[in-house]
Amino acid sequence: MDAFFASVELASRPELRGLPVVVASASARGVVVAATYEARAYGIRAGQPTSQARRRAPGAVFIAPHHEAYRAVSRGVMMLLRDVTPMVEQVSVDEAFLDVTGAARRLGPAVQIAQEIRARIWDNFSITASAGVAASKSVAKIASTRAKPNGLLEVPPEATVDFLRPLPVGALWGIGPATTSVLERLGLRTVADLADSPDEVIARAIGQAAALHLLALARGQDDSPVSPPRQEKSISAETTFEQDLAAGSAALRRAVIALADKTAWRLREAGLMCRTIGVKLRRADFQTHGRSHTLEVPADSTKLISQVAQGLIGSIPGDGGVRLAGVRLGSLVPRSGAPLQLAFGEEGSGLEAVDQVRDDVRRRFGPDALRPGTLLPPGRPPERPPDGLA
Repeated sequence: MDAFFASVELASRPELRGLPVVVASASARGVVVAATYEARAYGIRAGQPTSQARRRAPGAVFIAPHHEAYRAVSRGVMMLLRDVTPMVEQVSVDEAFLDVTGAARRLGPAVQIAQEIRARIWDNFSITASAGVAASKSVAKIASTRAKPNGLLEVPPEATVDFLRPLPVGALWGIGPATTSVLERLGLRTVADLADSPDEVIARAIGQAAALHLLALARGQDDSPVSPPRQEKSISAETTFEQDLAAGSAALRRAVIALADKTAWRLREAGLMCRTIGVKLRRADFQTHGRSHTLEVPADSTKLISQVAQGLIGSIPGDGGVRLAGVRLGSLVPRSGAPLQLAFGEEGSGLEAVDQVRDDVRRRFGPDALRPGTLLPPGRPPERPPDGLA
């Protein structure tokens, strides 16, 4: 994301767009957390003392940071990315790598997927994102940086070396100021200078391991895979309503069903099952209430998770308005080898078969292609299915 913390602030205060805006602590020893690109033109950078930033840009708008809001938007964006592919490696609160090889058949070429992701981030969160598309993580990272702000840059595989060579040596991903300084003292100012240097010269300057790594990157050699977390501690989804919903209302019930459906889908895509199902409600007065239930054996059934979540929501006392609802699946275990929960009278394949069909359709046509009928608003007829889907 572009100037992430500042962008989140502008999403709630759009009248400030185009102005130099600085997110910073107002305390005497406060520092800059983020700055818009308009503020950066004055030399303002993250980590700078707030007092110094005020001197450099006395006309800038200073806003206190709201870290809870940043975390919430970050979770939402990462969930959006995982709707595209489970192959997501989050590297910071506002950045991630995606391997979209498996999504190409359903969503099109990588550039098209990147354009769609950027559009969805804007539509959902009113913040901009920049993307780099390349055959490797390191080149995609550099491309995304050079596309900022609010841009998209593709580096075709055959153009990788030509793209890298004219760049300053400090542009290589993972190279810090100290190493850059050492290389520049050797007269190596561009990636081409580094790539053409004898291996032993670089090894003597920065060490054997670092030299091998940087020389490979400079020569366009990077086969490091996108590595999703081996096992998530929990899977959750939550939504904040535009208008408060009445406790016990059909609208709240549909929202919980949708959240259960989303978390169950992500659970199965990760090859996991859960032992704990939890729910969260935040009232209009911002009081938050939670309930959870532990299953006797792990499960990944959408229907079971939805039923438990609805029951838990109904057990939370109070009849005031609800501004936020959430569903969380915890105590996760790998699906392979886990015992299966059978309902009384079932042969064991019914719910699993339904979920398998649902997941197959979603992988082909997208996460919204097939939903529980209870999520349709009252009186609304079903939409026409995608071409090729009966």
